[in-house]
Amino acid sequence: MKKIGIIGSGTMGHGIATAFSMYGYDVTIYDTNAEVLTKAKELIRQELELFVSEGYLPNLEIEACLAAITFSTNLQETVADRDYVIEAAPEIMELKQNLFKQLDEMCPPTTIFASNTSSLPLQGMMKLVSENRKQRMMINHMYNPAHLMPIVELSFFGNMPEDIYQEVDQLYRSINKQPVKVLKDVPGLVANRIQQGLAREVFSLIEMGVAEPAEIDKALKFGPAFRYATTGHLEVTDFGGLDIWCIVGDNLLKVMDNSQSANQLLRKKVDEGKLGVKSGAGFYEYSPEEVPAIREKFMKKLIHQLKASEYYQ
Repeated sequence: MKKIGIIGSGTMGHGIATAFSMYGYDVTIYDTNAEVLTKAKELIRQELELFVSEGYLPNLEIEACLAAITFSTNLQETVADRDYVIEAAPEIMELKQNLFKQLDEMCPPTTIFASNTSSLPLQGMMKLVSENRKQRMMINHMYNPAHLMPIVELSFFGNMPEDIYQEVDQLYRSINKQPVKVLKDVPGLVANRIQQGLAREVFSLIEMGVAEPAEIDKALKFGPAFRYATTGHLEVTDFGGLDIWCIVGDNLLKVMDNSQSANQLLRKKVDEGKLGVKSGAGFYEYSPEEVPAIREKFMKKLIHQLKASEYYQ
């Protein structure tokens, strides 16, 4: 597969385009809004420049990467000759069903379709496509920012033959991603479910006043997350001893948060309009003039982590 089509040029779509363009793929990206496409092109340029300046891909030819991406408001032209089409549209089932129906009619019969969702079931999204296409549809959930985060969760739910799955798996490995083969269609797939379990306890600790937000973040960064950057939880468990983990689990789990909905402290901040970086405040404060530098520092940390993680692959 050499020709990649991307539907949607927002936060995830443009990052996916960056990820493929860096490794020489022919990329087309579609959006209904020409202004959003123009913004996406500038963001992609900035992301590529940061890779070079941080020494991750020092010989990357930025202009060649940008030249490999075609930006379009014409869906037919975007997907007509693509080998692999990734949908990164809003999380609305009816929208995705109709979009995949259109793609089914516009694309060659060999084109593989993928959705970047982590919350909608594949079976529902396949409802309006042909039986042949159902064997060539999957979920490929990437993490934001898609050009930096190595993970991609790939569905293998019984609709797709093994050889087609392996073709997609190898595609992602060719752009230095780490595919996670997901065997069952559950809400959140694998990574988001793990993340929500962690988030539930973090918000609970803040709500109880156990420690200030910065101290809780410090405990995570230099405690569990320090190991998790290079070592999976099951590996950590084996090294610590399953007997110890069993005892600690018996002692702690009964007094930990087991709520079935978002924490009320979190909901209160949302109701107050404190949404994080994009609103200027969340658990921390962000002045508008500092936000560009904060974002750049965040990206740089991920690039440094990306460099280090390659040793452990």
